[in-house]
Amino acid sequence: MNLYQQTIKKVATVKGVGLHTGQEVTLTFHPAPANHGIKFKRIDTPEQTIIPADCDLVVSVERGTTLEKNGVKVATVEHLMAGVFGLQIDNLLIELDGVEIPILDGSSAPFIEVLLDAGLEEQAEEREIFELRETVKYVDEDKDVEMLAMPSSNYKVTVLIDYQSKVLGQQHASIDNITDFTKEFSEARTFCFLHELEYLVEANLIKGGDLNNAIVVVDRPINEDELDKLRAIFNKPDVAVEKEGILNNVNLRYPNEPARHKLLDVMGDLALVGTPIKANIIASKPGHKTNVEFARKIKALVKKAKHNPQVPVYDPNTEPVYDLTAIEKMLPHRSPFLLVDKIISLNEKEVVGIKNVTFNEPFFQGHFPGNPVMPGVLQVEAMAQTGGILALHGLDEPGAYDTYFLKISNCRFKNMVKPGDTLILKLELLGPMRRGIMEMKGTAFVGDKVVTEAELMAKIQKRD
Repeated sequence: MNLYQQTIKKVATVKGVGLHTGQEVTLTFHPAPANHGIKFKRIDTPEQTIIPADCDLVVSVERGTTLEKNGVKVATVEHLMAGVFGLQIDNLLIELDGVEIPILDGSSAPFIEVLLDAGLEEQAEEREIFELRETVKYVDEDKDVEMLAMPSSNYKVTVLIDYQSKVLGQQHASIDNITDFTKEFSEARTFCFLHELEYLVEANLIKGGDLNNAIVVVDRPINEDELDKLRAIFNKPDVAVEKEGILNNVNLRYPNEPARHKLLDVMGDLALVGTPIKANIIASKPGHKTNVEFARKIKALVKKAKHNPQVPVYDPNTEPVYDLTAIEKMLPHRSPFLLVDKIISLNEKEVVGIKNVTFNEPFFQGHFPGNPVMPGVLQVEAMAQTGGILALHGLDEPGAYDTYFLKISNCRFKNMVKPGDTLILKLELLGPMRRGIMEMKGTAFVGDKVVTEAELMAKIQKRD
C-alpha cells in the first residue's frame, strides 16, 4: 500500500445515467488537499451540500449504497468508491448535478480510466493506515451472510457467493494486493437474475438499466411473452435467450465475473470506513447491507485506535532488528542497568523495543516484597534506552557516544508492571534532532494497555 496520500493532478469529468433514476448526471472530480478525504458535493442543491464518503451516513442499501446528509442524498456510490480505493486515492472533491452516480458500464473501470487520465499526484502527508489488531466478525443468520476481518500485513479480500444457480454455481474471487484491482477486478459488471427484473421494475428502479451496463443471469427457461416484456423494459427489439445462461449471450469479461463484482462491491462499501486498512477480509454471500454494517464495526475500531495509541505488533518468532548482543555494543549500559532486551522495529522516526520483566530482577527484592511492581522510574529508563537506539543507530560509531537526559515531562503511570509482563516500548521523534538534542514521545505497553507515557528530551555526546 502507498505510504503517502494521493489526489489527482487536474480536474476530470464523466457523464452518464443513473441505474435506478435514469437521469443523466455529470461528475466532476477535483484535486483536494491532504487530509481532505473523499467528499461529494451536490451542486444542484441550493446549499451545495457536501457529503463525506462515510459509512455512518449510509441511509439505504436497496440495490446500492446511498449516503445522506441534511436531507440531501448521493446514491449508488459503491462502484465509484471501489475505483477510488483501488487507485489508493485519498483526497477528492466530487461534484455532481444529480442524486445518483452514473452506472456507465456497471463496473469501476470507466471511473478509473477518467481518474488515471487526470493523473495521480503524491502528496507530502503520510497515509494513516489502520492495522487491524483483532479479528472482527459479522453474521446475518437470516441472509446466511458471514464477514470476517483478520490481522494482516496487507489489504486482502476474498469473496464467496452461492446463489443455488445452475448458471453461476458456487464462485469465489480473491485479491491479495490492492495494485491488482485495476487489471483484475475493475471491469467486473453488476448483475442480477431474470426473476429479479420484474420486482425492480415494479419498485420503480433500474430506469437507467441496459444490457450494456448489467449482466442478466437467466437461470430458467422463458417464453415469448416474457421476452416481449424484456424487450419493452430495455427498449431493444433483439432481446433473446437461446438457452439458460446470460441474456442476449453477453460475453463475460472474467469466468467468475459475478464473484469479482461482489468483491468490487465489498471494496467500495468498505472504502466508506474512510481510512486505508491492513486486514484480511473474507466475505461469504455479502450484500450492501452487511458490507455497510461490517464497515461500521471496523470504523469503530479505527475511532478507538485514534483515541488510544496503537500497540506495536510483537511476534517473538520474527528476527529482531537488534538482539541483546548488538544493543550492548551500542549502549554504554550493562546489567543490571541495561533494560532493553531487543529492538523489533526501527526507522528514521520510530523505534520499538522489548523488555521482558522477570521475578529475578534485583529491584523486585525491595519493590515491593510480597507485591512486586516494576518501579516507574525504571520504566522511563527503559524507554530512554530504547530512544537512545533511535538516536544512535545512524552514527558511524554508535558505541562511542553516551545519551544523557535533559528533561522528562508529561509523565504518567497508568497501569502496574509485574513479573511475567512483556514491556513493549515505543519511542517516536517529535521533531528532527538538532545539535545532538532530540525530543521523543515514549509509550510503554503491556498487552493492549498503556502502562506509561512520557515526553523525553535527551542529548547524545561523544566520549573524549
